[in-house]
Amino acid sequence: MAEIDAGTQAQIHRHIWQHLRSQTASLWGPYKDIWQTVGNALWRRQPEAVHLLDMILKKHKPDFISLFRNPPKNVQQHEKVQKASTEGVAIQGQQGTRLLPEQLIKEAFILSDLFDIGELAAVELLLAGEHQQPHFPGLTRGLVAVLLYWDGKRCIANSLKALIQSRRGKTWTLELSPELVSMTTRFTDELMEQGLTYKVLTLVSQIDVNNEFEKLQRERGLGSEKHRKEVSDLIKECRQSLAESLFAWACQSPLGKDDTLLLIGHLERVSVEANGSLDAVNLALLMALLYCFDISFIEQSTEERDDMIHQLPLLTERQYIATVHSRLQDSQPWKLPGLQATVRLAWALALRGISQLPDVTALAEFTEADEAMAELAVADNVFLFLTEAVVVSENFYQEEFYIRRIHNLITDFLALMPMKVKQLRNRADEDARMIHMSMQMGNEPPISLRRDLEHLMLLIGELYKKNPFNLELALEYWCPSEPLQTSTILGSYLGVAHQRPPQRQVVLSKFVRQMGDLLPPTIYIPYLKMLQGLANGPQCAHYCFSLLKVNGSSHVENIQGAGGSPVSWEHFFHSLMLYHEHLRKDLPSADSVQYRHLPSRGITQKEQDGLIAFLQLTSTIITWSENARLALCEHPQWTPVVVILGLLQCSIPPVLKAELLKTLAAFGKSPEIAASLWQSLEYTQILQTVRVPSQRQAIGIEVELNEIESRCEEYPLTRAFCHLISTLVESSFPSNLGAGLRPPGFDPYLQFLRDSVFLRFRTRAYRRAAEKWEVAEVVLEVFYKLLRDYEPQLEDFVDQFVELQGEEIIAYKPPGFSLMYHLLNESPMLELALSLLEEGVKQLDTYAPFPGKKHLEKAVQHCLALLNLTLQKENLFMDLLRESQLALIVSPLEQLLQGINPRTKKADNVVNIARYLYHGNTNPELAFESAKILCCISCNSNIQIKLVGDFTHDQSISQRLMAGFVECLDSEDMEEFVRLEEGSELEKKLAGIRHETRIHILNLLITSLERNPPNLALYLLGFELKKPVSTTNLQDPGVLGCPRTCLHAILNILEKGTEGRTGPVAVRESPQLAELCYQVIYQLCACSDTSGPTMRYLRTSQDFLFSQLQHLPFSNKEYEISMLNQMSWLMKTASIELRVTSLNRQRSHTQRLLHLLLDDMPVKPYSDGEGGLEDENRSVSGFLHFDTATKVRRKILSILDSIDFSQEIPEPLQLDFFDRAQIEQVIANCEHKNLRGQTVCNVKLLHRVLVAEVNALQGMAAIGQRPLLMEEISTILQYVVGRNKLLQCLHAKRHALESWRQLVEIILTACPQDLIQAEDRQLIIRDILQDVHDKILDDEAAQELMPVVAGAVFTLTAHLSQAVRTEQKQPLVLGPGEAHYAFMLDSSFTSPPPAENPVVGFASIGDSSLHIILKKLLDFILKTGGGFQRVRTHLYGSLLYYLQIAQRPDEPDTLEADKNKMW
Repeated sequence: MAEIDAGTQAQIHRHIWQHLRSQTASLWGPYKDIWQTVGNALWRRQPEAVHLLDMILKKHKPDFISLFRNPPKNVQQHEKVQKASTEGVAIQGQQGTRLLPEQLIKEAFILSDLFDIGELAAVELLLAGEHQQPHFPGLTRGLVAVLLYWDGKRCIANSLKALIQSRRGKTWTLELSPELVSMTTRFTDELMEQGLTYKVLTLVSQIDVNNEFEKLQRERGLGSEKHRKEVSDLIKECRQSLAESLFAWACQSPLGKDDTLLLIGHLERVSVEANGSLDAVNLALLMALLYCFDISFIEQSTEERDDMIHQLPLLTERQYIATVHSRLQDSQPWKLPGLQATVRLAWALALRGISQLPDVTALAEFTEADEAMAELAVADNVFLFLTEAVVVSENFYQEEFYIRRIHNLITDFLALMPMKVKQLRNRADEDARMIHMSMQMGNEPPISLRRDLEHLMLLIGELYKKNPFNLELALEYWCPSEPLQTSTILGSYLGVAHQRPPQRQVVLSKFVRQMGDLLPPTIYIPYLKMLQGLANGPQCAHYCFSLLKVNGSSHVENIQGAGGSPVSWEHFFHSLMLYHEHLRKDLPSADSVQYRHLPSRGITQKEQDGLIAFLQLTSTIITWSENARLALCEHPQWTPVVVILGLLQCSIPPVLKAELLKTLAAFGKSPEIAASLWQSLEYTQILQTVRVPSQRQAIGIEVELNEIESRCEEYPLTRAFCHLISTLVESSFPSNLGAGLRPPGFDPYLQFLRDSVFLRFRTRAYRRAAEKWEVAEVVLEVFYKLLRDYEPQLEDFVDQFVELQGEEIIAYKPPGFSLMYHLLNESPMLELALSLLEEGVKQLDTYAPFPGKKHLEKAVQHCLALLNLTLQKENLFMDLLRESQLALIVSPLEQLLQGINPRTKKADNVVNIARYLYHGNTNPELAFESAKILCCISCNSNIQIKLVGDFTHDQSISQRLMAGFVECLDSEDMEEFVRLEEGSELEKKLAGIRHETRIHILNLLITSLERNPPNLALYLLGFELKKPVSTTNLQDPGVLGCPRTCLHAILNILEKGTEGRTGPVAVRESPQLAELCYQVIYQLCACSDTSGPTMRYLRTSQDFLFSQLQHLPFSNKEYEISMLNQMSWLMKTASIELRVTSLNRQRSHTQRLLHLLLDDMPVKPYSDGEGGLEDENRSVSGFLHFDTATKVRRKILSILDSIDFSQEIPEPLQLDFFDRAQIEQVIANCEHKNLRGQTVCNVKLLHRVLVAEVNALQGMAAIGQRPLLMEEISTILQYVVGRNKLLQCLHAKRHALESWRQLVEIILTACPQDLIQAEDRQLIIRDILQDVHDKILDDEAAQELMPVVAGAVFTLTAHLSQAVRTEQKQPLVLGPGEAHYAFMLDSSFTSPPPAENPVVGFASIGDSSLHIILKKLLDFILKTGGGFQRVRTHLYGSLLYYLQIAQRPDEPDTLEADKNKMW
């Protein structure tokens, strides 16, 4: 089901569970929970949610039954609330009573009157509003309460819709578990018995956005434009979801008799919108009724079919049919006769369908009335209504089952009522004759003519014109005459040679063919439009192409003489040639200038419409089918491209020229056609690129734009020309265009697009306001493509000379060069682009629809993308320019963006770009481009300081910018659950874009934090800018007026899921994002300025580190690199925390973390309700098996386990064509340092180099080998990708190991010694040493990790030595109870040894362990070859420390001096 613009309520959907803590308004919190649970069970398919859903539905059944009913006002409550300022009032979910301020009580009474709700409920809503306020910067608690009230309603409506969608039924299945489906079906059946239909229809009629707005307006319940838009969207979505619940019900199981009559009664009173179409709600209700009359599923032979037939009142209840039939026969006209006609047609077809089933003779009296009913429908213009009110409705194409139902309606009519269709055709023929006669007599044609067949054809054309779900329903109209051999074609039946197509398909394809025979002129254009709809789709286009081909062939027994049918390629291209011949003679001489204003006597209006219809049909077919494109283009007699270019030079109306250009653009999709098209364009001078001195008058499209189109204030031709160039630029780019006639190059086209189209688009007049933005969009798209494909090269910076008519002239530069030059200067082009960005954000801030909004958004997106591309390419461009001799001056774009905006006289260009982040929910693409630009320019310290000033100097803008950044970071919470099978490409793409936006914002924070303060990151993370940074006092959002900042958003991302068993959700679901979040937090803790405030806030308000560390180690094999980096940043942060708490003597904090990391006893189960079984079992088994079973792996060791020391190395290259040594050289040349400072190979650059190499090969042999060469290139690229991954993986492992070592060293050296008991300390060191050695001595272990391990071994051995010797020094001090420890592990001594015995049983750790450690240490030393100098140094140092252990405590310490140096 199409969700209403999910973006707008993003802020509300966010923080669903979060921060509700103790108080949730009864009108909002519980409903939010219901919606969350329904979503988890039905859309996210979480198995554990099913049980929860069952409980919640039982608990909240009254809410669903009373649907939207509010708790009533009541006198006692009124009095209680009245006294709440002095006596206090008990709030649900909180202990004790609470005093309320007077102001809040006043607001509560207003709210209670406004929504007619109980006073206590109003108080709760306001308190919840106050709680949620930080998520809605700029709104008061009252305004937030209004949002929450409607959001609660929306949740309940959406939950109802989702539950009904999951029912068992005849139209679809969500593939959920049978018990879940039974549960929801049973629950919704109970609701229906309680009169759900009546309630839904009543609510849909009662709730009206305008009335609600008037009420809110009176009580000042509406805030900013954004708030208004959010409230109206919520109210609309409530109505929409309620109506769609009925629709979903009718799809799955039809409504009963009374409910059907209620629905008909509602539809009788419905009217249309201003544009003549039904609104989304009434469309859903109409479709619900049509699905009640739907019996198409009977044809499918599913196993459940028989059960469904018994449920269908149409087939089983005579009473149902009688009642509905008499109601629809009633001659009382509805408010919309067309709607009545639609319902009647559906009913007539249902009756006709029933009459064809066996044993329905009992219903004969009704089924025989089907003709009459259909006649009534046709008389009321049913096809016209369907076209203008249903198919055109904006929601129609968002729901697959709407499209299927109207498709079935039309195909049923054509298949089940062939006589009716024949009658329509005869009537049309008759009318055509009358018109023809009256024209011959010179009379006016009669007025009373019916145009039903015409309307039917236009409806078919309109219905299949769009195909959002790739259904290709139109395939049913094509019956393949020859079996299709290809296995890829899956029509409505598979193209198998001997299988007969279904009867229905034969009838439909006969309709398409026969309607084209002997076509009367009145329905010529509708027939072409119908074909255009039916040709929409890869296979349909192929069939339609064949039909037009066959129609024209003269051997068909054609009654129409030799010319073939008027609907054929033959006829069409022949006519085009005749027009061309005819008009070419009319071409005036160059002197007579007036011809432009003469009426063109070549083509009448009727002919022009026919030509346009055929051109559109051609475009559709060749857009979809490449075979058709090439076949038409290469046809020797038709030569479409030549004829079209010829016609473009003649004087014909701009509209027709525009269609001709669009058809050319469709041809230009094939690179092989595009290459020759460029040359033909140049040759025909459609855009004059060669000026002839003798010719006074300019010709071509420029004149048309400036003289004809500007005067008419309509620009179809210019738009079509830009579209053509845009297509051609993508297919094949000409290098030496126009050589021999003028300086070669693309420049004249670029100049025209830039100077005549783009720079002047704002100053021209437009009859249709939207066209202004259409022009901007299409021209900016060309610029974007040109700049995207441009790579600055050395030869661009040297003037190239060419010879033209005997003289040397300078060739034009590539278009990308010229665009770069204009964007790196204060050119009119850059100024216009920036001013367009400013206008765009102003328009979006109004939150109002305006003509051309989509096109404006696209134009803005192209502008932002142009700036992005310029920023990416400017360094290379400027470097090459410096080395060259060209006398050009350019400035870096980031400096130009700092310039003064001429309209506001302020330097606000970057602020305007950043303001797009505020619209990240509604326009994710714009936010993405904007974040990318900000990330790019933030690398420069000087700019940072200026930006902070620009961002903060106006309080309101500063608040909105902050809200924008936070909203983008928060975005994932609002990803609405989409029907899984409909997780359309668009949804996935937008989710990807939102994710990338968040990544860019985090990168922006990371690069900013590396600069000196003040910088953007400090502002976005909520630190002080006016005072020293270290004096900041970070708070939870809303506390002491602290806004919600990016820091809160980041902590939110990481906090999700930490209370459960599985650990932070982000770590698994968006690993790259989580990694950057941990990095930001580490940077904040590591930087001396921000460290204090951040660590204080994380420790006190968030308990961040403990809740994160308890989930280590993370396991995520797919994203190993990200996982290792996440753990690295987290361990580094933990090291800092341990060090800082030790220094500040915050012993309890230090101890808590140490226990978490070092204990080998199981920790207590998680505090949340899910305290999993394993934990409990573990502690129980502890009692049974005494201490043996309770040992668990120490966390510090399991973290080490999760770092895999081995590394797979990609297979070496096997090459047949390229030389291996040279390829290695090329790969080395393409290497660069990435953001993390690793050297990786630039795969795109390598690809370009290799492809250029292949393209440079000459001769036939090379052409034959090309596919093999390309294959080998892809092998090389895959190898390089593998190699890059290897480098990154090793880097990540080393990083993780470094962080782990740092953590271990901090634990041993910086934490207070007495927090870990001496013997525990030795055991911990022993375990770590043994594990580290085992891992590094493995044969697979990567050598790159040796240095880190050696460093760790050195520290550990030093500490082991120190610990053991400390213990040896004080054996006598031990208390009587502990004395036996010292020798317990050494079996050879039962009594304390005599002093002269040199071998002492070593303390807690035991000899065998020490022997093992020694052996491993020696193995390690042997394993390292001579290459690892530093590693060996560390290891020999370790050995010395190890040997010190054997010294007797009473021996003098010979290494005293050394030791002081070391520690």
